[in-house]
Amino acid sequence: MSIRERRRRATMRRRNQLTVPAEIVEALHIREGDEVEFTVDANGDVHLRGLMVVPADQRWYWTDDWQRGEREASEQIEAGEGAVYDHVDAMFDDLDR
Repeated sequence: MSIRERRRRATMRRRNQLTVPAEIVEALHIREGDEVEFTVDANGDVHLRGLMVVPADQRWYWTDDWQRGEREASEQIEAGEGAVYDHVDAMFDDLDR
């Protein structure tokens, strides 16, 4: 087990219910109403990941193309590229050019 790897335990209750330890909830970035996914690999190891529900009218944001554009924009911002405007009219004037 690596230094960053930690183990936590939970007790099985009636009807296969588990209370997920708070530290695991935080690591999975889940909250009430979110789903989790269990995957069993060829060795029998079980992996758990958090899933969040995305409203259907917002699914466009999570498409591969949109996420590629988000990464590109983040890289440009990190590189100091881009412009800052004092007023929205200045931004639109620049876009019109």
